[in-house]
Amino acid sequence: MINSLAGDSDFEDLYENAPCGYLSLRPDGRIDRANKTLAGWTGYAADDLPGLRLSELLNMAGRIFFETHVSPLLRMQGFFDEFALDLLTKDGKRLPAIANARERRDDAGALLFTRLTVLRAADRRRYERDLIDARKQSDELKVALEERLRQERENAELREQFIAVLGHDLRNPLASIAAGARLMLKAKTPEDGLRLEAMMQSSVGRMAKMIDSVMDLARGRLGGGISVSKSITGIEPVLDQVIAELATAHPDRGIETQFELETPVFCDPARIAQLFSNLLGNAISHGAPDRPVRIGAMTKSGVFELFVANNGASIPAEARKRLFQPFYRGTAHGPSEGLGLGLYIAAEIAKAHGGTLDVASSERETRFTFRMPLEGDGSLRPG
Repeated sequence: MINSLAGDSDFEDLYENAPCGYLSLRPDGRIDRANKTLAGWTGYAADDLPGLRLSELLNMAGRIFFETHVSPLLRMQGFFDEFALDLLTKDGKRLPAIANARERRDDAGALLFTRLTVLRAADRRRYERDLIDARKQSDELKVALEERLRQERENAELREQFIAVLGHDLRNPLASIAAGARLMLKAKTPEDGLRLEAMMQSSVGRMAKMIDSVMDLARGRLGGGISVSKSITGIEPVLDQVIAELATAHPDRGIETQFELETPVFCDPARIAQLFSNLLGNAISHGAPDRPVRIGAMTKSGVFELFVANNGASIPAEARKRLFQPFYRGTAHGPSEGLGLGLYIAAEIAKAHGGTLDVASSERETRFTFRMPLEGDGSLRPG
């Protein structure tokens, strides 16, 4: 009898003071019994827990998880092992835990009670979170390294293209200057000398333009982007000057304009002129020679919009995807001169102004459209 009593006492002590928490739930989800270990962890007296619902000891995430995952699996298989729960202590603090659950049913299948064994798991959960964070950081580092390698490969290809294209395209104006210098020595009249000097100056201008384009490429692609110096600008005189320059160079080409510019534009006028010159020169070079190039510019609804349109063969969809890449010189519209950087630089200038440069092309018309916000802070103001 004494041994039996001692055994009961040991069993009771093992239950109440076990190194884990014990919890028994009634079929209605209320706590029937909890040991002192669990009560101590949660800050309750052992007698305070019976009658409480288990949901009162769980945070919102724990309640949802228990109802949507634990309970259905218990009904299906009668047990659920090693699931994570966050218990709430009496003073509202979170207690990370790992639990095992077992159901007991009668012969008819009716639920009698559910037993849970609860283990504190702050260190384990922290370790698991650290592993997840480390894996995430590793994945992010891998993606970053792959992106860096891709960029390095692109930059290496770009440098090779740069050397090949620049070397090829500078050869012609250099040869022209060299030939002009030789002929200058043989010039018989001042008029011959002036004609040769003009030819050499034209070649120098072409070389200077190529070098400027390469510098813009370096700033836009290999550096921090094309630099701009913005100011409040009446943009129409800027556009008129570009049109006059190209009309003089191409007197046989018609140019039609339609300007509705009532608001100054906060921009870098030199860069906008460069963008516009590239677009207009491109339209003159590739457009139908017997049809005029059409230009439109307007300020409305807080946006400055500039378009250049020409007739002629449409640009294939595949070519349109590459138009704004450096050194791309399509053949759809015949041979082209220069480094193939004009549209790339124009797109970078648009980006530097917080704007966009788009192209639409069909058998009827090819149109490049530049849009940028009028406000200096990059926001659009209502019209």
